[in-house]
Amino acid sequence: MPNYSGVWSLAQQMQAVGAGNWTGIDGTFGIFALGACGGTALTNRSKYTFASCVVTSGGAASTASYGGSAVGNTTVGIFALGFAVATRSTTRDKYTYVGCVVSSGTAASAASARGAAAGNKCIGIFALGYTTVPSTTRNKYTYSSGTSVCATASTGAASGQSAAGNSTIGIFALGTVCFVVATTRNKYTYSGDTNATATAATCASSNGAAAGNSSFGIFALGYTPLASTTRNKYTYSGCVVASATASTAATASGSAAGNSTRGIFAMGNCTTTRNKYTYSSCTNSTATAATNATAAGSAASNGICGVTN
Repeated sequence: MPNYSGVWSLAQQMQAVGAGNWTGIDGTFGIFALGACGGTALTNRSKYTFASCVVTSGGAASTASYGGSAVGNTTVGIFALGFAVATRSTTRDKYTYVGCVVSSGTAASAASARGAAAGNKCIGIFALGYTTVPSTTRNKYTYSSGTSVCATASTGAASGQSAAGNSTIGIFALGTVCFVVATTRNKYTYSGDTNATATAATCASSNGAAAGNSSFGIFALGYTPLASTTRNKYTYSGCVVASATASTAATASGSAAGNSTRGIFAMGNCTTTRNKYTYSSCTNSTATAATNATAAGSAASNGICGVTN
Protein backbone atom coordinates (compact mmCIF):
# COMPACT_ATOMS: atom_id res chain seq x y z
CA MET A 1 0.00 0.00 0.00
CA PRO A 2 1.57 3.34 -0.92
CA ASN A 3 2.58 5.77 1.81
CA TYR A 4 -0.40 8.08 1.49
CA SER A 5 0.53 10.07 4.60
CA GLY A 6 3.94 10.95 3.24
CA VAL A 7 5.31 10.10 6.69
CA TRP A 8 4.06 6.79 8.00
CA SER A 9 5.59 3.46 7.06
CA LEU A 10 3.57 0.67 5.50
CA ALA A 11 3.29 -1.04 8.88
CA GLN A 12 2.10 2.16 10.54
CA GLN A 13 -0.46 2.73 7.82
CA MET A 14 -1.85 -0.78 8.09
CA GLN A 15 -2.10 -0.32 11.85
CA ALA A 16 -3.65 3.11 11.68
CA VAL A 17 -6.19 2.85 8.91
CA GLY A 18 -9.55 3.42 10.43
CA ALA A 19 -12.91 1.97 10.26
CA GLY A 20 -15.25 4.56 9.73
CA ASN A 21 -18.41 3.63 11.20
CA TRP A 22 -21.49 5.01 11.31
CA THR A 23 -24.39 4.87 13.50
CA GLY A 24 -27.20 6.49 11.58
CA ILE A 25 -29.85 7.09 14.18
CA ASP A 26 -32.37 9.76 14.89
CA GLY A 27 -31.30 12.31 17.45
CA THR A 28 -29.07 15.19 18.34
CA PHE A 29 -25.63 13.99 19.46
CA GLY A 30 -22.67 12.30 17.83
CA ILE A 31 -19.50 11.44 19.72
CA PHE A 32 -16.31 11.03 17.71
CA ALA A 33 -13.33 9.03 18.90
CA LEU A 34 -10.59 11.14 17.35
CA GLY A 35 -8.20 8.24 16.84
CA ALA A 36 -4.64 9.02 15.75
CA CYS A 37 -2.54 11.72 14.20
CA GLY A 38 1.15 11.47 13.48
CA GLY A 39 1.19 7.88 14.69
CA THR A 40 0.07 8.68 18.23
CA ALA A 41 -3.08 7.08 19.61
CA LEU A 42 -5.47 9.51 21.33
CA THR A 43 -8.06 9.38 24.09
CA ASN A 44 -9.74 12.57 22.83
CA ARG A 45 -13.47 12.63 22.18
CA SER A 46 -15.46 15.31 20.35
CA LYS A 47 -19.21 15.73 20.73
CA TYR A 48 -21.39 17.20 17.98
CA THR A 49 -24.93 18.51 18.12
CA PHE A 50 -26.30 18.03 14.64
CA ALA A 51 -28.63 20.96 14.11
CA SER A 52 -25.91 23.60 14.32
CA CYS A 53 -22.97 21.16 14.18
CA VAL A 54 -21.53 22.44 17.44
CA VAL A 55 -18.50 20.50 18.65
CA THR A 56 -17.59 20.10 22.33
CA SER A 57 -15.52 17.61 24.29
CA GLY A 58 -16.92 14.27 25.36
CA GLY A 59 -15.33 12.24 28.14
CA ALA A 60 -11.99 10.65 27.34
CA ALA A 61 -11.75 7.00 26.39
CA SER A 62 -10.45 4.55 28.96
CA THR A 63 -7.42 3.92 26.78
CA ALA A 64 -5.65 5.56 23.86
CA SER A 65 -6.97 4.12 20.62
CA TYR A 66 -7.42 4.34 16.89
CA GLY A 67 -8.77 2.16 14.16
CA GLY A 68 -11.82 1.33 16.26
CA SER A 69 -15.52 1.24 15.52
CA ALA A 70 -18.73 2.28 17.23
CA VAL A 71 -22.47 1.76 17.28
CA GLY A 72 -25.28 3.23 19.36
CA ASN A 73 -28.93 3.21 20.30
CA THR A 74 -31.16 5.87 21.87
CA THR A 75 -29.05 6.38 25.00
CA VAL A 76 -25.84 4.37 24.72
CA GLY A 77 -22.91 4.20 22.31
CA ILE A 78 -20.36 1.39 22.47
CA PHE A 79 -16.86 2.02 21.12
CA ALA A 80 -14.50 -0.73 20.02
CA LEU A 81 -11.17 0.84 20.96
CA GLY A 82 -9.17 -1.00 18.34
CA PHE A 83 -5.43 -0.43 18.08
CA ALA A 84 -3.71 1.13 21.09
CA VAL A 85 0.03 1.74 20.77
CA ALA A 86 1.23 -1.69 19.57
CA THR A 87 -1.59 -3.85 20.88
CA ARG A 88 -4.90 -4.69 19.25
CA SER A 89 -7.55 -4.49 21.90
CA THR A 90 -10.68 -6.32 23.04
CA THR A 91 -11.63 -3.32 25.20
CA ARG A 92 -15.04 -1.69 24.77
CA ASP A 93 -16.10 1.70 26.14
CA LYS A 94 -19.74 2.57 26.65
CA TYR A 95 -21.01 6.16 26.54
CA THR A 96 -24.26 7.68 27.72
CA TYR A 97 -24.82 10.68 25.51
CA VAL A 98 -26.30 13.45 27.65
CA GLY A 99 -23.39 13.66 30.07
CA CYS A 100 -20.94 11.76 27.88
CA VAL A 101 -20.25 9.33 30.70
CA VAL A 102 -17.89 6.51 29.78
CA SER A 103 -18.02 3.06 31.34
CA SER A 104 -16.93 -0.41 30.26
CA GLY A 105 -18.87 -2.57 27.85
CA THR A 106 -18.09 -6.25 27.69
CA ALA A 107 -14.95 -7.23 25.80
CA ALA A 108 -14.95 -8.30 22.16
CA SER A 109 -14.51 -11.98 21.35
CA ALA A 110 -11.18 -11.18 19.69
CA ALA A 111 -8.54 -8.47 19.73
CA SER A 112 -9.16 -6.17 16.79
CA ALA A 113 -8.49 -2.94 14.97
CA ARG A 114 -9.99 -1.25 11.90
CA GLY A 115 -13.45 -2.72 12.28
CA ALA A 116 -16.87 -1.39 11.39
CA ALA A 117 -20.29 -1.38 13.01
CA ALA A 118 -23.98 -0.90 12.27
CA GLY A 119 -27.02 -1.27 14.47
CA ASN A 120 -30.68 -0.77 15.19
CA LYS A 121 -32.34 0.40 18.38
CA CYS A 122 -31.39 -2.66 20.44
CA ILE A 123 -28.60 -4.51 18.59
CA GLY A 124 -25.21 -3.50 17.25
CA ILE A 125 -23.07 -5.72 15.02
CA PHE A 126 -19.30 -5.13 15.05
CA ALA A 127 -17.03 -6.29 12.25
CA LEU A 128 -13.81 -6.93 14.15
CA GLY A 129 -11.61 -6.18 11.16
CA TYR A 130 -7.88 -6.68 11.60
CA THR A 131 -6.75 -9.09 14.31
CA THR A 132 -3.40 -10.46 13.18
CA VAL A 133 -4.85 -10.92 9.73
CA PRO A 134 -8.09 -9.50 8.30
CA SER A 135 -10.98 -11.20 10.08
CA THR A 136 -14.46 -12.47 9.23
CA THR A 137 -15.54 -12.36 12.88
CA ARG A 138 -18.67 -10.44 13.87
CA ASN A 139 -19.73 -9.53 17.42
CA LYS A 140 -23.28 -8.61 18.36
CA TYR A 141 -24.09 -6.32 21.29
CA THR A 142 -27.31 -5.66 23.11
CA TYR A 143 -26.91 -2.14 24.40
CA SER A 144 -28.50 -2.03 27.84
CA SER A 145 -26.27 -4.67 29.37
CA GLY A 146 -23.46 -4.52 26.85
CA THR A 147 -23.69 -8.24 26.13
CA SER A 148 -21.52 -9.59 23.31
CA VAL A 149 -22.41 -12.66 21.28
CA CYS A 150 -21.19 -13.87 17.93
CA ALA A 151 -23.06 -12.90 14.80
CA THR A 152 -22.60 -14.67 11.49
CA ALA A 153 -19.26 -14.21 9.79
CA SER A 154 -18.81 -11.95 6.79
CA THR A 155 -18.42 -13.43 3.34
CA GLY A 156 -14.80 -12.33 3.23
CA ALA A 157 -11.94 -11.39 5.50
CA ALA A 158 -11.66 -7.62 5.71
CA SER A 159 -10.26 -4.57 7.43
CA GLY A 160 -10.49 -0.83 6.92
CA GLN A 161 -14.25 -1.06 6.69
CA SER A 162 -17.28 1.17 7.06
CA ALA A 163 -20.96 0.54 7.66
CA ALA A 164 -24.37 2.22 7.56
CA GLY A 165 -27.84 1.00 8.42
CA ASN A 166 -31.48 1.64 9.11
CA SER A 167 -33.84 -0.03 11.59
CA THR A 168 -33.47 -3.53 10.14
CA ILE A 169 -30.56 -3.58 7.67
CA GLY A 170 -26.86 -2.75 7.90
CA ILE A 171 -24.53 -2.62 4.90
CA PHE A 172 -20.82 -3.24 5.53
CA ALA A 173 -18.15 -2.02 3.15
CA LEU A 174 -15.46 -4.68 3.44
CA GLY A 175 -12.53 -2.41 2.59
CA THR A 176 -9.10 -4.01 2.42
CA VAL A 177 -8.75 -7.76 2.02
CA CYS A 178 -5.20 -9.06 2.33
CA PHE A 179 -3.79 -5.71 1.16
CA VAL A 180 -6.11 -5.62 -1.85
CA VAL A 181 -8.72 -2.88 -1.91
CA ALA A 182 -12.19 -4.40 -2.35
CA THR A 183 -15.57 -3.30 -3.66
CA THR A 184 -17.43 -6.05 -1.79
CA ARG A 185 -20.46 -5.15 0.33
CA ASN A 186 -22.20 -7.34 2.92
CA LYS A 187 -25.78 -6.80 4.08
CA TYR A 188 -27.00 -7.85 7.53
CA THR A 189 -30.50 -8.21 8.86
CA TYR A 190 -30.25 -7.73 12.60
CA SER A 191 -32.76 -10.11 14.18
CA GLY A 192 -31.27 -13.28 12.77
CA ASP A 193 -27.90 -11.81 11.84
CA THR A 194 -28.39 -13.01 8.29
CA ASN A 195 -25.63 -12.00 5.90
CA ALA A 196 -26.42 -11.39 2.24
CA THR A 197 -24.62 -9.59 -0.54
CA ALA A 198 -25.34 -5.97 -1.37
CA THR A 199 -24.32 -4.36 -4.61
CA ALA A 200 -20.64 -3.55 -5.01
CA ALA A 201 -19.28 -0.05 -4.58
CA THR A 202 -18.66 2.07 -7.64
CA CYS A 203 -15.00 2.24 -6.72
CA ALA A 204 -12.49 0.10 -4.85
CA SER A 205 -12.04 1.51 -1.37
CA SER A 206 -10.75 1.14 2.17
CA ASN A 207 -10.55 3.31 5.28
CA GLY A 208 -13.88 4.91 4.50
CA ALA A 209 -16.70 6.16 6.66
CA ALA A 210 -20.47 5.97 6.50
CA ALA A 211 -23.62 7.53 7.92
CA GLY A 212 -27.28 6.82 7.29
CA ASN A 213 -30.88 7.61 8.07
CA SER A 214 -33.99 5.46 7.72
CA SER A 215 -33.65 4.98 3.98
CA PHE A 216 -30.23 6.22 2.83
CA GLY A 217 -26.62 5.39 3.63
CA ILE A 218 -23.77 7.53 2.33
CA PHE A 219 -20.30 5.99 2.15
CA ALA A 220 -17.06 7.95 2.03
CA LEU A 221 -14.91 5.69 -0.11
CA GLY A 222 -11.60 6.72 1.44
CA TYR A 223 -8.37 5.28 0.13
CA THR A 224 -8.47 4.43 -3.61
CA PRO A 225 -5.35 4.10 -3.84
CA LEU A 226 -4.91 7.76 -3.01
CA ALA A 227 -7.32 9.56 -0.73
CA SER A 228 -10.63 10.07 -2.54
CA THR A 229 -13.49 12.57 -2.64
CA THR A 230 -15.92 9.96 -4.03
CA ARG A 231 -19.18 9.23 -2.18
CA ASN A 232 -21.55 6.32 -2.71
CA LYS A 233 -25.21 6.44 -1.72
CA TYR A 234 -27.22 3.32 -0.86
CA THR A 235 -30.94 2.84 -0.60
CA TYR A 236 -31.31 -0.04 1.82
CA SER A 237 -34.27 -2.11 0.67
CA GLY A 238 -32.90 -2.88 -2.77
CA CYS A 239 -29.29 -2.04 -1.93
CA VAL A 240 -29.09 0.34 -4.87
CA VAL A 241 -25.86 2.29 -5.11
CA ALA A 242 -25.67 5.74 -6.70
CA SER A 243 -23.30 8.69 -6.45
CA ALA A 244 -23.69 11.31 -3.78
CA THR A 245 -22.00 14.67 -4.07
CA ALA A 246 -18.24 14.61 -3.58
CA SER A 247 -16.62 15.56 -0.30
CA THR A 248 -14.89 18.91 0.02
CA ALA A 249 -11.53 17.23 0.52
CA ALA A 250 -9.83 13.97 -0.36
CA THR A 251 -9.90 11.66 2.62
CA ALA A 252 -8.99 8.35 4.19
CA SER A 253 -9.39 6.82 7.63
CA GLY A 254 -12.35 8.99 8.55
CA SER A 255 -15.44 8.40 10.66
CA ALA A 256 -19.07 9.47 10.63
CA ALA A 257 -22.18 9.88 12.75
CA GLY A 258 -25.71 10.87 11.87
CA ASN A 259 -29.24 11.59 12.96
CA SER A 260 -32.48 11.34 10.97
CA THR A 261 -31.55 14.00 8.42
CA ARG A 262 -27.82 14.75 8.71
CA GLY A 263 -24.52 12.93 8.67
CA ILE A 264 -21.24 14.48 9.77
CA PHE A 265 -18.06 13.02 8.29
CA ALA A 266 -14.64 13.31 9.89
CA MET A 267 -12.28 13.49 6.93
CA GLY A 268 -9.47 11.60 8.66
CA ASN A 269 -5.78 11.46 7.82
CA CYS A 270 -4.64 14.07 10.36
CA THR A 271 -7.14 16.75 9.41
CA THR A 272 -9.71 18.77 11.34
CA THR A 273 -12.06 19.09 8.36
CA ARG A 274 -15.69 17.99 8.76
CA ASN A 275 -18.30 17.55 6.04
CA LYS A 276 -22.05 17.64 6.67
CA TYR A 277 -24.56 15.80 4.48
CA THR A 278 -28.32 16.13 4.27
CA TYR A 279 -29.59 12.78 3.09
CA SER A 280 -32.53 13.48 0.81
CA SER A 281 -30.61 15.58 -1.67
CA CYS A 282 -27.13 14.54 -0.52
CA THR A 283 -26.08 18.14 -0.12
CA ASN A 284 -22.55 18.57 1.19
CA SER A 285 -21.60 21.50 3.40
CA THR A 286 -19.00 22.22 6.05
CA ALA A 287 -19.52 21.49 9.72
CA THR A 288 -17.36 22.95 12.45
CA ALA A 289 -13.82 21.63 12.62
CA ALA A 290 -12.75 18.88 14.98
CA THR A 291 -11.01 19.83 18.22
CA ASN A 292 -7.99 17.83 17.11
CA ALA A 293 -6.46 16.72 13.82
CA THR A 294 -7.19 13.02 13.49
CA ALA A 295 -7.26 9.83 11.47
CA ALA A 296 -8.64 6.36 12.03
CA GLY A 297 -11.35 7.45 14.42
CA SER A 298 -14.87 6.20 15.08
CA ALA A 299 -18.25 7.67 15.95
CA ALA A 300 -21.62 6.89 17.49
CA SER A 301 -24.90 8.77 17.81
CA ASN A 302 -27.86 8.87 20.10
CA GLY A 303 -31.49 9.26 19.20
CA ILE A 304 -35.09 9.72 20.00
CA CYS A 305 -36.47 6.51 18.50
CA GLY A 306 -33.31 4.51 18.03
CA VAL A 307 -32.53 3.87 14.42
CA THR A 308 -35.10 5.76 12.43
CA ASN A 309 -37.95 3.52 11.47
